[in-house]
Amino acid sequence: MDIMVSPSVDKSAFGYTVADITRLFRRVFDRRAAHLGLTRAQWRALSRIERAEGTTQAELAEHLDLEPIAVGRVIDRLVQAGFVERRGDPDDRRCWRLHLAPKSSEVMAKMKRIASTLREDVLAEVGDEDFARAMRVLATVKNTLSELDREVRPRAPAAKKSKP
Repeated sequence: MDIMVSPSVDKSAFGYTVADITRLFRRVFDRRAAHLGLTRAQWRALSRIERAEGTTQAELAEHLDLEPIAVGRVIDRLVQAGFVERRGDPDDRRCWRLHLAPKSSEVMAKMKRIASTLREDVLAEVGDEDFARAMRVLATVKNTLSELDREVRPRAPAAKKSKP
């Protein structure tokens, strides 16, 4: 089915819709993964570390859009549980590199199964062509936002000091 979109379509709900989809996706994943005993921040951290072994806590904090101190606590718990290892950076003694510990492989496999099943459930009614089109639109939006995010932000003018 081909949907015709007129130029006068109201696009004001786009951001809210994307946010709602993300919120609902996470909520359903949380419910399905509750038996694993991990918080959302923990499974997000594990997932990111798996994709970028050797990342620093600062890089992880930036990627997860969390404060470094909060990420530090999440990593502390994951280290204590035996899922993550902190390894010193050979080039910077102040920096820790994060790696998955062998114990994490089982929980990561379970998380991937949950995510895969959830994706299948969510997309079951979406045809391949519609999915491909939606992914192209989302890629365009993401690229545009990435460009906008890289823009140089103007500095606020310095306050003028009054003379006594």
